[in-house]
Amino acid sequence: MKALSSLLVIALAVSSSIGDALGSEDLARKYGCLACHAIDKKVVGPAYKDIAAKYRNDPAAEAKLSEKLQTGGAGNWGEAFMPSMQLVPTGDLKTLVKWILSLK
Repeated sequence: MKALSSLLVIALAVSSSIGDALGSEDLARKYGCLACHAIDKKVVGPAYKDIAAKYRNDPAAEAKLSEKLQTGGAGNWGEAFMPSMQLVPTGDLKTLVKWILSLK
């Protein structure tokens, strides 16, 4: 019985992580992010995996990326302009940033 309980806890944790990842990709699709970004290749903007790699060891990465998404701009990854995402709710924005930074 104890082993079954442990397996159930593990299964729930894994399914929750998968659900969060899929939910975050759904948010990226919902807000039009995937028109210019892809997970593993450059489109107009950088690949999300490249963004995660660039900021992997930066303790302020979450705050920096959240601000960048809110204000938009150009110059960090070339000349392409990224529009502001001011209309995206703060909770969704934080979820997107955490998801991007979690990619490997």
